[in-house]
Amino acid sequence: MYLPESSVTKVRIIYKILKVRQQITGNNMLTRFVTRKPFLLQSATLKHSPKWNYCYSTKIEYKPIRSVLVANRGEIAVRVFRACTELGIKSVAIYSKEDRAHIHRLKADESYLVGEGLPPVQAYLNIPQIIKICKDNGIDAVHPGYGFLSERPDFAQAVIDEGIRFIGPSPKVVHQMGDKVAAREAAIAAGVPIVPGTDGPITTKEEAKEFCIKHGLPVIFKAAYGGGGRGMRVVRKIEEVEENFQRASSEAESAFGNGAMFIEKFIERPRHIEVQLLGDKAGNVVHLYERDCSVQRRHQKVVEMAPAPHLDPKVRKQMTDLAVKLARHVGYENAGTVEFLCDEKGNFYFIEVNARLQVEHTVTEEITGIDLVQSQIRIAEGITLPELGISQDKITPNGFAIQCRVTTEDPAKSFQPDTGRIEVFRSGEGMGIRLDGASAFAGAIISPYYDSLLVKVIAHSRDLQSACAKMNRALREFRVRGVKTNIPFLLNVLENQKFLNGSVDTYFIDENPQLFDFAPTRNRAQKLLNYLSQVLVNGPQTPLATSLNPAEIKPHVPEVSEEYLAVSPQQNPSVQPPKGLRSIYKDQGPEAFAKAVRNNKGLLLMDTTFRDAHQSLLATRVRSHDLLKISPFVTHNFSQLYSMENWGGATFDVALRFLHECPWERLEDMRKLIPNIPFQMLLRGANAVGYTNYPDNVVFKFCELAVQTGMDVFRVFDSLNYLPNLIVGMEAAGKAGGIVEAAISYSGDVSDPTKTKYDLKYYLSIADELVRAGTHILAIKDMAGLLKPKAGSLLVCALRDKYPDLPIHIHTHDTSGAGVASMLACAEAGADVVDVAVDSMSGLTSQPSMGAIVASLQGTNLDTGFQLPIISEYSAYWEQTRTLYAPFECTTTMKSGNADVYNNEIPGGQYTNLQFQAYSLVIPEQVSVTFFEDVKKAYAEANKLLGDIIKVTPSSKVVGDLAQFMVQNKLSSQDVLNKAEELSFPKSVVEYLQGHIGQPYGGFPEPLRSKVLRDMPRIEGRPGESLPPLDFNKLAVKLKEDFPNATDRDIMSAALYPQVTNEYLAFADKYGPVDKLDTRIFLVGPKVGEEFEVIIEKGKALGIKTLAVAEDLTENGEREVFFELNGTLRTVLIRDKDAGKEMNIHPKADKANKKQVGAPMPGTVIDIRVKVGEKIEKGTPIVILSAMKMETVVQSPIAGIIKMIDVNMGMKLEAEDLIITVE
Repeated sequence: MYLPESSVTKVRIIYKILKVRQQITGNNMLTRFVTRKPFLLQSATLKHSPKWNYCYSTKIEYKPIRSVLVANRGEIAVRVFRACTELGIKSVAIYSKEDRAHIHRLKADESYLVGEGLPPVQAYLNIPQIIKICKDNGIDAVHPGYGFLSERPDFAQAVIDEGIRFIGPSPKVVHQMGDKVAAREAAIAAGVPIVPGTDGPITTKEEAKEFCIKHGLPVIFKAAYGGGGRGMRVVRKIEEVEENFQRASSEAESAFGNGAMFIEKFIERPRHIEVQLLGDKAGNVVHLYERDCSVQRRHQKVVEMAPAPHLDPKVRKQMTDLAVKLARHVGYENAGTVEFLCDEKGNFYFIEVNARLQVEHTVTEEITGIDLVQSQIRIAEGITLPELGISQDKITPNGFAIQCRVTTEDPAKSFQPDTGRIEVFRSGEGMGIRLDGASAFAGAIISPYYDSLLVKVIAHSRDLQSACAKMNRALREFRVRGVKTNIPFLLNVLENQKFLNGSVDTYFIDENPQLFDFAPTRNRAQKLLNYLSQVLVNGPQTPLATSLNPAEIKPHVPEVSEEYLAVSPQQNPSVQPPKGLRSIYKDQGPEAFAKAVRNNKGLLLMDTTFRDAHQSLLATRVRSHDLLKISPFVTHNFSQLYSMENWGGATFDVALRFLHECPWERLEDMRKLIPNIPFQMLLRGANAVGYTNYPDNVVFKFCELAVQTGMDVFRVFDSLNYLPNLIVGMEAAGKAGGIVEAAISYSGDVSDPTKTKYDLKYYLSIADELVRAGTHILAIKDMAGLLKPKAGSLLVCALRDKYPDLPIHIHTHDTSGAGVASMLACAEAGADVVDVAVDSMSGLTSQPSMGAIVASLQGTNLDTGFQLPIISEYSAYWEQTRTLYAPFECTTTMKSGNADVYNNEIPGGQYTNLQFQAYSLVIPEQVSVTFFEDVKKAYAEANKLLGDIIKVTPSSKVVGDLAQFMVQNKLSSQDVLNKAEELSFPKSVVEYLQGHIGQPYGGFPEPLRSKVLRDMPRIEGRPGESLPPLDFNKLAVKLKEDFPNATDRDIMSAALYPQVTNEYLAFADKYGPVDKLDTRIFLVGPKVGEEFEVIIEKGKALGIKTLAVAEDLTENGEREVFFELNGTLRTVLIRDKDAGKEMNIHPKADKANKKQVGAPMPGTVIDIRVKVGEKIEKGTPIVILSAMKMETVVQSPIAGIIKMIDVNMGMKLEAEDLIITVE
């Protein structure tokens, strides 16, 4: 015989084999043993020992195998290829078209396409093509692997008939063992105990029912010509027999091409134990001990272990002896497994023989040290077990091994297979861990066509517990992104005490539902890369208000100790920040807090930098990322603040809507970093932090959760000073244990005797009601900055005279530039607290300058106690940070304050927002500056039209929406009054007139209200009073249907902003913790080639480098974006939204045609209220448009029947785009 060049090891083995045979037969086969290279032989000669009770057949011809084709795919193909490589044998793969990029093709020395034009599975079942590939390429042997053709006797016979060796049992044995009836007969003949069952395969449901009636239930249906759990059903009720038989038979037909079934009596609470066998051509058979495969789901093995724990040695001996006996009885050769069910009493019953290698063969290899695949190949070559050095007395189990099958299945969805592209793959490795896989690598495509097995993880150690510990550690090291895996479920199994003790049976998974309780993987790094890629390919994911880009700067953060975060005050009080007023509140309650405020000698300050200042100057866009950076500095240096306004109001929904971060997490994180300063929030009375009315229990629940998360002071107000609404908020805040600061919203001018609606008497009367309602502190909320110094002095003096012991807090905006003077006047008149913003975030529509007020009062009896150098450091940080928010910078269009606020009375934050909105809605031929001037004038007119109302969110929004509507449609006040019955007013205006936000002081304007509302319903009294309580449990169930991990905080957010919260949760699920990104990168993305760091939590940082964005699109219109993450290459595919976009011009409404209704303004269609063919009246709402947070109800100007609807939900419209045609 002639061997190819091979390893010295193999040559030595063959030499030993031939030497043994020479000694036995005298046949000098060594003369025909030739190699291409010289080799060294051991001096010792292998001699035959009579103690070996094995057969040696002189008729067995040794024929070396030079090449092996594996008629399979995936990890088993790679497993065989590796064995071939170690033996110096050429490996050959076949692959379907769908597997052309699969790694098993690349691992082989040669590979050939099979089954072209056939379905994916059928390609691997095409026996003629596989045989042809073997013959065309001179293949010596075929290994079937497991599954596919591995248990098809016709395949084994076809291989042998062509003179090719089949690495497995003979076709006769494959047929006999694959036939459940024949296998049972063989078992009976060999004296192996069996479970009562049908004498042969059955094909009809009538036969199945007859057996069940005769032998009783429960029974188990099994596919007569296949295994692996397919076609298997347990039936416990007679009425379920026929349906389950049909389902099982159909499944078997699909999997194995034959729907015949075998029925057995079902053994309750069994262990599934199988014995691994090896037999050679000389009739030698050994067992390699047993495996416990009891951990199953739907009869499919999930975790296997060897040897079977706690198996009685006597039972083990009986079981293995009978398995060997059965194998000898049928003339079994090569590798195979005899499977048993073992009950609690130690009785065991034959199930079947798997005449092939099994998935879980790995654990046997680990405990015995015998390579089963190499043994299969050598046996196929004609080498006997003794010649391989394998004898029963030498096979001893060493330790314990377990195998976990990591699959691309989602255990949270009943193990539904997942498909897609593996974006990230990192395996667990180390001592005692073995990995067998083929499809597990970054970039691999997991298709829906084949088995979901990703990789087999095998752990080997001295005992079961330590093997489990190794497996647990290895699985935790895995990182698989892009597809779901069952790893969380496997980890739960490995931590189950019953499993760790080895006390499992086939009911283990069914009886331990807690195995399905697991926290999903967060996948933060890859999600962040997806977000960055989305920004790089499709632009900013939050709307930018201007064309300016964020500055490329890292703001300097003044250094302070953060040791206080690591230790509690009890552990080390010396490192704790100075105590502030919060300690009085927490130790003694709200009343003591209010008393301490009133008894304070100097003027107290509230810092609005963290909320109202950036709401006014930067469109509320400042992110938690930048707030938290400076928080430790504030903690150490501003402990004497009355409070920090840092939450509530517009910051709540903007955080969710535009910043994609959780406002509750922001509050919690700020509280951790600033434990000593009271926090203050803005509570819109019965509107909570929303723009509409809510059931009372929503407001109470909100306040309760806010206090639990870290809020202290609730500045409660109502946008109309409507006391019923305001008092609801006060009661909710008080019940939650918060400090109640009832606020009177200021309008008019108490120093001007000609302005009589909101005079001194008006404010004093409201103050009386608020004091009577139990407020701890009284606030004057001057949202528009209308409180002039003289007016402030008059108002505060009057309040102080009436309530000498009540703390008074003044809030204003510096829009006119007189803010500092007004606050100083209020302080001199007896105010205890005034609002300020740090210098670089003050002025314009923000609050007065902190530094200016501090400096003005130094050395006086109102000295604040703050030091200017500290304020300057604080200001320097915000001066730099502000440049990161250039896209929202109000100074883009606002260069200075403006005293015209005394005329238009626009609140500070709204002044900025209106300016941005006005510019975004501007008609091309108009000049921007002129347009905004028109909006400001229209605001004053709109205010008068609505009855000169208090203007605070949401009432200020009503006035602003009406003002923009008037300018957009070129309407004067008189036009509005004259055409009120036919105009489509903004939704907010209609709802205000209906009474949705309460009753205005002086009543609703007439006849405007009647003209606009016509027959629409009106609300009398407090709007929320008539609303039924919100069912939070029902809301939670609904929310968790889409977002299973939604928290109580998310449910609270959804109660306030259902759609916005859904969008936020979907965004967070897709893109991860984007709040951890630096602001510039969050807004506009990184530059190509830029390196940056993202700290996702304390002690965990991601190092990211943007490498490239592909110019070419994939066939799906995607661009590939390349990153380096912590030194490893990562790629992300993102669909380019603009690629291949077809031009689609929407028709315009013909102004001359009254039957066509066009959009009154640009916007997005968020609701369609009519259907084609529907009869409508004049004024019927047809659609709702949304633009820049303003919703407009578009009403039909005529009556008729809807002929055509030209818009869809979500469609973006321009002004005058056609909406409907009426006939």
